[in-house]
Amino acid sequence: MPQNFPEAWLNRVIQNLNNAEQASFLDGIAELNAEIHVVNGGSATEQNIIYVPVTDFEVDILVNNNTYPIAFQEYTDDTVQIKLDKYQTKVVTLRDDDTLGASYDKIDTATKSMTRGINVEKYQRAIHSIGPLTHTVKTPVIEATGLMAGSTDPLMDGTRPRLVYDDIVRAKEACKGFGPCRLVLNETHWNDLLLDRKNFGNQLVDYAAGKPAPRIAGFEIHQYEGEMPIYTSAKAKKPYGSIKDATDKVASVIFNKEGIAKKTGITKQYFVKAENNPTRQSNDLAYRHYYIVTPYRAEKVAAII
Repeated sequence: MPQNFPEAWLNRVIQNLNNAEQASFLDGIAELNAEIHVVNGGSATEQNIIYVPVTDFEVDILVNNNTYPIAFQEYTDDTVQIKLDKYQTKVVTLRDDDTLGASYDKIDTATKSMTRGINVEKYQRAIHSIGPLTHTVKTPVIEATGLMAGSTDPLMDGTRPRLVYDDIVRAKEACKGFGPCRLVLNETHWNDLLLDRKNFGNQLVDYAAGKPAPRIAGFEIHQYEGEMPIYTSAKAKKPYGSIKDATDKVASVIFNKEGIAKKTGITKQYFVKAENNPTRQSNDLAYRHYYIVTPYRAEKVAAII
């Protein structure tokens, strides 16, 4: 077996994790320029932690000033500690033939399900993390009503009010002061809007990868087909991975991308050669990957349920 097997495979897997097609709602969110601190490295309690400076500081602007010297204004900020989420694959057994050589095709074939599984999980957790914890003025959770302007009869899909253009306008009003925002639609809400050709024409029908995201009611629109956050009837977000109850609703998520932190941490490879594995007599391979997407603060995020 080539001596460069572990390094070549690890480097290729890291490249695939970093360059894989992301969920579009993360496009343009820059990686944080923050040093990764490894805590308890090599143990079961290992953590990747970063420290991020945040501030609400806004300088006062003087217009047509004629008073000198100009007054001082002291800059203030704070530091937020962020712990990256840890993603681990189960141990995969590989034949000797699968691990001979360092061909990229061979590596990609053997690790495809691992890298895809990590990416699916981390993007689903990303959109869940962005969704507000509960309804507040700074983190509104708006209910779809199915009511168009001037109508008292809501558009329904069974017992569920459909999401309509007027609901998006109401959400925009609730997000006043947030700045430019993205609206990430779940599959059901996306399909609701597809039915409203009067307001949306072909904006959603013609939307494809590589084209600019459509803008509706001031929101940059994205679709995500993965698992979206689930909210209770009290407008509280359920923990990640929760089962949807009958009274729960699946959300679409709104956020200002400037308020979102994103950081890719360390990726580790765990490998045991078959010749060193007498009990299983197989090559055992697993990966650990650290990654986080989260709002800096509980503000400028919202949900439509």
